[in-house]
Amino acid sequence: MPEDVAVRAPQADTTRPQARQPGTQVASLGQTGLRPEALDQVSAEERAAALAPASASTQPLGETLAALGSPAQTGLWLRTGLVTSVTQGRVELPDGSASLRVELRPSGAEAGAGSQLSLSAFNSLGQPLTQLVRLRVFAE
Repeated sequence: MPEDVAVRAPQADTTRPQARQPGTQVASLGQTGLRPEALDQVSAEERAAALAPASASTQPLGETLAALGSPAQTGLWLRTGLVTSVTQGRVELPDGSASLRVELRPSGAEAGAGSQLSLSAFNSLGQPLTQLVRLRVFAE
């Protein structure tokens, strides 16, 4: 049985949206924005070095779920609660299909709070920018 709900009419001084003037043009989203590829500033040489096989001296730090970090911050990095100071490391997809050398940056959050991965790292791992990506994280 539905509960009774009281509905009040807005007061006379309540702000309301104004109607657009007839013939007003509205720009669609994205017409003036940049494509993600334009924000990826990592050179082919930097990307190749980061994609090179891992050294044998890596230390597992844990797993994290990563979202896209700020596209304005260039480079190959992961901001995570798994580290407390900036260090070099490696991220790897759980199935082992791709791994990448990145700068590990502390987020100040709990280790299980999730992470942010740079746009260039997302592209290098071949992952869609709109997805959350599960990663294994290693310190070098």
